[in-house]
Amino acid sequence: MASAGVATFLPKFPSPVSKFRSSGNNRRRRPTLSPRNSATGVGEASSSVSSNGYPSTSKQPFPGKPEADVVVIGSGIAGLCCAGLLARYQQDVLVLESHDVPGGAAHSFDIKGYKFDSGPSLFSGFQSRGPQANPLAQVLDALGESIPCTKYDSWMVYIPEGEFLSRIGPTEFFKDLENYAGPDSVREWKKLLDAILPMSAAAMALPPLSIRGDLGILSTAAARYAPSLLKSFAQMGPQGALGATKLLRPFSEIIDSLGLKDPFIRNWLDLLAFLLAGVKTNGILSAEMVYMFSEWYKPGCTLEYPLHGSGAIVDALVRGLQKFGGRISLKSHVENIVVENGRATGVKLRSGQFVRAKKAVVSNASMWDTLNLLPKDVVPKTYQDRIKNTPQCESFMHLHLGFDAEGIRDDLGIHHIVVNDWERGVDADQNVVLISVPSVLSPDLAPPGKHILHAYTPGTEPFEIWEGLDRKSSEYKNLKAERSEVMWKAVERALGPGFSRDKCEVKLVGTPLTHQRFLRRNRGTYGPAILAGKDTFPGHSTPIPQLLCCGDSTFPGIGVPAVAASGAIVANSLVSVSQHSQLLDAVGI
Repeated sequence: MASAGVATFLPKFPSPVSKFRSSGNNRRRRPTLSPRNSATGVGEASSSVSSNGYPSTSKQPFPGKPEADVVVIGSGIAGLCCAGLLARYQQDVLVLESHDVPGGAAHSFDIKGYKFDSGPSLFSGFQSRGPQANPLAQVLDALGESIPCTKYDSWMVYIPEGEFLSRIGPTEFFKDLENYAGPDSVREWKKLLDAILPMSAAAMALPPLSIRGDLGILSTAAARYAPSLLKSFAQMGPQGALGATKLLRPFSEIIDSLGLKDPFIRNWLDLLAFLLAGVKTNGILSAEMVYMFSEWYKPGCTLEYPLHGSGAIVDALVRGLQKFGGRISLKSHVENIVVENGRATGVKLRSGQFVRAKKAVVSNASMWDTLNLLPKDVVPKTYQDRIKNTPQCESFMHLHLGFDAEGIRDDLGIHHIVVNDWERGVDADQNVVLISVPSVLSPDLAPPGKHILHAYTPGTEPFEIWEGLDRKSSEYKNLKAERSEVMWKAVERALGPGFSRDKCEVKLVGTPLTHQRFLRRNRGTYGPAILAGKDTFPGHSTPIPQLLCCGDSTFPGIGVPAVAASGAIVANSLVSVSQHSQLLDAVGI
């Protein structure tokens, strides 16, 4: 899950927390990540002309002159948030995207009239405004854009204890606990909510949009929000204020301090943490979990799905970028970052074209992929070693299906979580499957009377078993069939006897090699597996002057809200404190 408000179902701050297209009614044909005639792979569009509503770049390398104040490598959520805000700050910004559609791991694609999400599918907080709003919502607000959404409040859960419809909100989950766990679980859940919900004011007191990577933060964040932060601590009382000091520690420390021992509660919290950040409760920041609880377990809370799919988010960010004069160039593969006299001065494209960056180069690639773009002789060995030694989350298996809705129950929900065995752990491979059927909320994503479905194993698929395989070999095809079977079985369990895999009109299986090849992800990884309390996510600067990084390899971490925040932090850091403060005033935070 990856939530816009909390992140998950994939593709975190919102997540200091993870790891999009038109919000209009016109349907666009979108390239897939796989060959057009493939029924079992995720691959690339063969056309040299983009037919997704964005300008084709097949004849002209990019719009405008081959230079900009800031060149952004990659059009993931972080890159687009950074570029959009820089354009809003009246900087000349150019985004270079290797793929023929923007969005990175959050792009959408179209096959036979079925419009699929490639990644994030669980969202909340799009409609929030003000200091405590979701970081992505704050960026969209700054760009004058909004995302029309449909709201819902539940998802189906299939666990060893049984299956139930889990509803968000302050009281609904208690009923599930009574039925599937017992009175001890109810007592411990109430104890947990009573302890952490008061901390949410402190966790949300500092808007991510106020943060910058220099001493200017003393003005834009510390001084500006100190009164509200102090007020939140006062309202929490001594015990709550003491608990808030643990926000930057692993969430497991809060669990242990409360004496929570019920197996169901601990398993459930591990599941939420893993879906949120790719690590269990012993590795996730308490601030991330507290923020999630404040979004999901407060009165009146809802989840949201963008009308017309997750691609509508990317569309809105691209519109905002271009509205303020920013540029984006698709099919513009960056071969390397150019360093002159020790400073990043631009990039060289695969075509040989040099694009100059007058102020900075911002990489939205992962830390490992960014390192590979740099000349090795200019990067300090200590920096290289830290990146190479940073542990990685595993990769994904994906299953995208287009099928007839006949025989499928009318009350089918959008989200389904399947846990096969608690004893193996939620981070074990082939154990947890997440399923999204967004056409139940946005019917235009599929032809009339049809559904789209995206199932995946969330960052648990080991790259090693795929490494070196020839994608055209029978060994690769057999492994795809074998490793996708757990997703097929989960889909059949969730959709019931009315579903038949033989009747699917579209069947696409994606593997870690798909992630590596098309999303430009080193070893197809979900992102850094950095454990809270043992290490921290890197900041946004690098040892190379004028080279900055944003995305899930930087603070605040993995997930949609987190990467939106990281992009905003980098953009803020490249302008004056005065400009930054004026933007905060303009958006009312």
